[in-house]
Amino acid sequence: MSQLFHHSLTEVRDLLRAGEVTAQEATASCLERIAATEPRLEALLHVSGEEALSQAEAMDKKGPDAARPLWGVPVIIKDVLATVGMPTTCGSRILENFVPVYDADCVTRLKDAGAIILGKANMDEFAMGSSTENSAFKVTKNPWDTSRVPGGSSGGSAASVAAGQCFASIGTDTGGSIRQPASFCGIVGLKPSYGRVSRRGLIAYGSSLDQAGPMTRTVADAAEILQVIAGHDPKDSTSVNAPVPDYLAAMGQGESLKGLRLGLPEQYWGEGLSAEVDAACRSAVELAASLGAEIVPVSLPHTEYAIATYYILAMAEASSNLARFDGVRYGRRSSQTQDLATMYTRSRSEGFGEEVMRRIMLGTYVLSAGYYDAYYRKAAQVRRLIRQDFLNALGQCDLICGPACPTTAFAIGENTSDPLQMYLTDIFTISLNLSGLPGLSLPVGLGKDTGMPVGLQLFAGNMEEAGLLSAAQTLETHLPKLPEPPLA
Repeated sequence: MSQLFHHSLTEVRDLLRAGEVTAQEATASCLERIAATEPRLEALLHVSGEEALSQAEAMDKKGPDAARPLWGVPVIIKDVLATVGMPTTCGSRILENFVPVYDADCVTRLKDAGAIILGKANMDEFAMGSSTENSAFKVTKNPWDTSRVPGGSSGGSAASVAAGQCFASIGTDTGGSIRQPASFCGIVGLKPSYGRVSRRGLIAYGSSLDQAGPMTRTVADAAEILQVIAGHDPKDSTSVNAPVPDYLAAMGQGESLKGLRLGLPEQYWGEGLSAEVDAACRSAVELAASLGAEIVPVSLPHTEYAIATYYILAMAEASSNLARFDGVRYGRRSSQTQDLATMYTRSRSEGFGEEVMRRIMLGTYVLSAGYYDAYYRKAAQVRRLIRQDFLNALGQCDLICGPACPTTAFAIGENTSDPLQMYLTDIFTISLNLSGLPGLSLPVGLGKDTGMPVGLQLFAGNMEEAGLLSAAQTLETHLPKLPEPPLA
């Protein structure tokens, strides 16, 4: 059963339920895969091999449990989500030795559903980055081409799923950090509606933007994970108290998209979009039309302001959220201190990386008394206009679609010296976070020039993940299946 890693989550789930595969075999297969690929991929920061095998052995003694939908399925968690007894570093030196005493809500739900937590995925420090090059510990490689980035900040999660190290991973999306790496690595990445999945235990970057979600090989796998992690959490004030639909019932509902109105925003299909991404995404749109979808032109007129708006708001929230890392309560404390002020300064300077310090300083600046109205308040007003753009467009169509990224995965080191260029790689993803709506990146082919994966985004109305997943799976069924990454 060493080749189990080639299977999707739903396939492995069915094998486990039928008793054709044991939890130990599924876990061992992933651990073997990690051992074979991790030296080149560097996707993980922590692997709990012995603990995972012990848990699998205990589960096998009791036998499959039909009441636990992920019984025996190995998964990996992004290192920004708290995991009891397992390091949670956020890819930062300041939390290098931090081990939480509780699990994030979505981790608890995964464990209750029978999932086996294999380890923690590498990420850009405190989720600040688009390439996973900002990790304090290592640079993760793309399994399609190890000279290229896997995207970020959930690059470790995306790479681990694409390379077969696990059957699913939980990432987080503040400005596209699930959908962009999913596009770069040729997997499915789903950002749920804000509040659909609890943020408790998710170490905050931008509190009004952060959202955890599944990163998987298929749309059905994403639905399976979302079914488990979605739901109201009374301990999270941003969690929405709304019924969770049966996402799995939406799977396999039809072979056509007849009656679906698919909106194409003009702002996502013009200048800055590479020819190979444009061709792959337009081909997928043509396929949707051939399946019966009605293609509707729509407009998101404030998209040009999204980058500036997002980075003002996100950096402001980051400067506030990261104030807690001061060397007093937990995390790194500098040994070279003479007084309280020096301890604060040196602990944070030694613990935070360059990008994190840049964002803290910019965030503090835009929140300062003389600039709050000019920057933060204005950005908050534009955010409302961006959300209204989406609501207006969704009044004319059922789903909105566009490329997930303007290019395929870029080379490691290509954008590290130019922060603005790095920020621009998120141009097609950040508006959705500002609106709080759900979005999914679906692999639609390989670029003709680079041979790297291309992702198409689908956006839906608030809390309308069921329709989003159903349409995505119908489209996925008719798209050519991507080959295994060369690393595989």
